[in-house]
Amino acid sequence: MSKETGGPAYPLPLGSETVEGQEGMALRDYFAAKAINGILSDPDAGLLEDDLNRYAGIAYRVADAMLKARETQ
Repeated sequence: MSKETGGPAYPLPLGSETVEGQEGMALRDYFAAKAINGILSDPDAGLLEDDLNRYAGIAYRVADAMLKARETQ
């Protein structure tokens, strides 16, 4: 996986079997999933397509910020 994704969220232990080319969820996607969970926990969050597209964008911006913060820690 490329550096932009942060690598795999759940890397396999050395010697574990995996399907070739299937490294699992990227850390960026994991962070975005956690962020969207928080965003959608707001009972006033709209669920129209425009709302969801906006929330998804926000979730990935949060994920990108989290990856960037990891570089400075």
